[in-house]
Amino acid sequence: MSSTQGAGASGKRQDVISWDEFFMSVAIAAQRRSKDPNTQVGACIASTNHRILSVGYNGTPSALNDDFFPWGTSDDPLQDKHNYVVHAEANAVLNYRGSLKDLEGSTVYVTLFPCHDCAKILAQVGIGEVVYLDNKYADTDDGRISRRILDSCGISYRQVIVDVTIGTGRA
Repeated sequence: MSSTQGAGASGKRQDVISWDEFFMSVAIAAQRRSKDPNTQVGACIASTNHRILSVGYNGTPSALNDDFFPWGTSDDPLQDKHNYVVHAEANAVLNYRGSLKDLEGSTVYVTLFPCHDCAKILAQVGIGEVVYLDNKYADTDDGRISRRILDSCGISYRQVIVDVTIGTGRA
């Protein structure tokens, strides 16, 4: 591409990624921090002014040494990862260092549609929109409950498709 290709009248580059692509790429980068061997999820909360407010991924609480906790599922609650892992959306909210009031009307970008517990958290802090990459649990009771919570609270949601190779060094 020549230096003028994709340039507007002012000469600035026009072929930049969209805000959806940018924030979802941040969520994708965050999910790469997850140590869960089966499901890695990332979240990025963006303000209405297109500023990153917080980021999170699914993992154990920071005070726990995750080398000593299970990463699999089990009928034994003491050996089931679900009892120790904090979801990406919850971590993004917990990682935010400002006033939770600042999250009102913001958008959360998540690589996996929120579970019902995370939907409640997002509703409680006033998230205005959920933008998700995948919704593999859409046809489950949890997926239906999540959508019911979001719908009842007036939180919109939509899927976005982005090039998941952004920033991976892979073509």
